[in-house]
Amino acid sequence: MYSTLPAAAPVVREPRHAPVAHLVRGGVVEGVHHGSVVVLGADGRVEFRLGDIEAAFYPRSALKPVQAVAMLRAGLPLDGELLSLAAASHSGEERHLAGARRILELAGLTEDDLRNVPDLPYDPVVRDTWIREGRLPSRLAQNCSGKHAAMLWTTALNGWSRADYLDPAHPLQQAVAKTVEDLTGQGIARVTVDGCGAPLFAVSLHGLARAAARIATAAPGTPEARVADAMREHAEMASGARRDVAALMRAVPGLLAKDGFEGVQVAALPDGRAIAVKIADGANRARIPVAAAALARAGVDPGPLSGFAGEPLLGGGQPVGRVRVVDALDPATATAR
Repeated sequence: MYSTLPAAAPVVREPRHAPVAHLVRGGVVEGVHHGSVVVLGADGRVEFRLGDIEAAFYPRSALKPVQAVAMLRAGLPLDGELLSLAAASHSGEERHLAGARRILELAGLTEDDLRNVPDLPYDPVVRDTWIREGRLPSRLAQNCSGKHAAMLWTTALNGWSRADYLDPAHPLQQAVAKTVEDLTGQGIARVTVDGCGAPLFAVSLHGLARAAARIATAAPGTPEARVADAMREHAEMASGARRDVAALMRAVPGLLAKDGFEGVQVAALPDGRAIAVKIADGANRARIPVAAAALARAGVDPGPLSGFAGEPLLGGGQPVGRVRVVDALDPATATAR
């Protein structure tokens, strides 16, 4: 199903995105979200595509499960909720901060060793509480601290230099790049810096879906399966108590899902079916409705997905519309034709 050698890197070009969702107010299309969507079948073949699934793009935090696999391959001895946190874009809840501290303690390190960017917690409720209490931004509160703590421990275990662990030429990041190419099945088109300071690798949306499928279907005990098991069993550690991606994993049995900034969502099922979404304008409001429609396209029972159709659009405090996926993506519309 998958080649053992990476294909060429995807082409760097302006993505040929297509309309994926409409913002409908009072029965009139007020706005249009463009983007790209890919649905893979259990055999790894593309069953549905919309927009440009082969152009190079940055998966942002949707690549974190792949980074976690790379660290396990390099000897990181994590499992369970701490491994889920290592693959997380967490909300900054106290359990997330405590988990990141624990990883650092296991490595014999402290928050001062982190090189991610100080920030306030991602969850707005938690962030507002921090501000009221007069707490300042910290590296531990930043949503990638679990990943960075795990990177530091992986570095320590291998005897690699610590201060430059974010350098793309560092052995750790070279190991991550190799795993990205292995799991996506393609070369890396470009390397830049993510918001947290870690290297970020450009692949295609198709490649990202392939990587998620390979992680979700891996044999028990492998690094890939350990990451998938940890994230499924501890969805709130990989995101947060109020996050839609955790709710999505709870709603669909066996689903592995990870979001990323700028409108990225990837998800895969244990049988190999997978979806990946990129919203061109980065709008979060379109990400989950489009992803839910893509999962329905992949054959997931639409019943549990009904709660992810998008938040209502308000007018005068009352619902007057919503984000609605385009007919080409809506399985119900496609069936009716």
